[in-house]
Parts: sequence; C-alpha cells; structure tokens
Amino acid sequence: MKSKKVEFKGSLGEKLAGRIDYATTKKEAGTALFAHCFTCSKNLKVVGHVTKSLAERGYTTLRFDFTGLGQSEGDFANTNFSSNVEDLVAAGNFMSEEMIAPKLLIGHSLGGAAVIQAASKLESVKAVATIGAPADPEHVKENFGVKLKEIEETGEATVSLAGREFKIKKQFLDDLRQSNVNKHISNLGRALLVMHAPLDKTVGIDNAARLYSKAKHPKSFISLHEADHLLTSETYSRYAGKLIAQWSEIYI
Repeated sequence: MKSKKVEFKGSLGEKLAGRIDYATTKKEAGTALFAHCFTCSKNLKVVGHVTKSLAERGYTTLRFDFTGLGQSEGDFANTNFSSNVEDLVAAGNFMSEEMIAPKLLIGHSLGGAAVIQAASKLESVKAVATIGAPADPEHVKENFGVKLKEIEETGEATVSLAGREFKIKKQFLDDLRQSNVNKHISNLGRALLVMHAPLDKTVGIDNAARLYSKAKHPKSFISLHEADHLLTSETYSRYAGKLIAQWSEIYI
C-alpha cells in the first residue's frame, strides 16, 4: 500500500499530521476519511488494517491525528468533542483542495460519534460507517472513573487512559453534555452502517441498537462476532474494512 504523509491546519489552528493511503487497484472506488478512537492515533493497528482493506478495494483514505494527539500539534487538554468534529471538517476540506473530497466517513469508537456529527458539514459525503461507536458521546466519561468528581469540582484532573496520562478539563465535560447525536443521526441524510461487536466491554452493544433505531433508511448493521472494542485482531479489523468497502459501493 502506497502512503504519503501530509499536514493541514486543524480547528484550533494547529498543524495536524495525516497519512493518505492510496488505492492499490486500477479502478478507484472513491475517497474516505477515517476518525480514530478517543486518545488514540492514526497509527493504531486497527486503522492501518482497515485502510489497507479499503485500498485493496479501490479506496484512497486520509487518516489523521486529532489536535494534541499522535504527531499532531496542540494541547490535548484544550480540545473537546466539538473540536474533534471541526478537525474532521478541516480534514475533509483539505481533501477537497488537495485531492478528491471524501465520499465516505469512517469513525471508530468516539470517532464514530464524531463522523455522524461532521457529515452534515461535508456535502461530498454519501455514506457513513461507525465501528464500536457510543450512542451518546458522554459515554466517554466512564473512562474517567473516580477522577470525574475531581474534574467537576476543581476544573481539571490528570486521568490515566491505556497506560498514558491525559489532562482533562471541565470544559471537555461541558462540551460532551451539549452534543446531540440523536439530532444529527436522525437528520443524517446519508447511508449509515453501524458495526459493533456483541462482546464489546468498552462500549456495549446496546449503543449500536440505539444508533440504528434513531437512523433513517438506508441503514445497515453488521455484527463483528467475537471482536473486542479496539479490533486488536487483524482478522476482524481487515474484515471490517472489506465489508465497509463492499457496503458503501452502491451509495458511492
């Protein structure tokens, strides 16, 4: 898979690091934009496996690090769900200017909630796919545990997530409360694919049911069988990419 490193300005004015994974087929199916999970990065294995499967089926995909994460500039503590959505819009605009506007949005975990909200701001998008996405962005607060009270009372706290420490400010929680995924998914106006693993212990399968019930047709659901939340098994991450490519073909 041929790839190219790129940079573009994000929602907060910082440079965001991205990677374009090019289609490996002679006939191109379209362009996609990938949003990674909360506190993750574009280099997470699941992201690479999904984009490789997409490339093998004609998709060129841009994956990038949200502000303050991975190789992107900025302070993570100053970001929130809304800034992630705007980073996605900035990425989509970059694609429109430098290559071909995105036709497909893919979001993993909280990135799934973000692409649902960003779709309305990117006219080129014809289809949206989510992987293990929460029905409500506030679900991410469950990761903060006992630190949640400290954030509310003192304005910020350092939270350990997947072995790394992140400063979370109260403005992050306030922004989550103001998000309205139900409104955005009801008015999505694009084809939607909800992918979720029944055994997901991080974001329960009931979230997929809530997303699907709120969405209007055309909509589809695919069970990821025995996969975990991060799709750490290459079998399932490659499988997800393959099915997303096949599903979206008719819409794009």
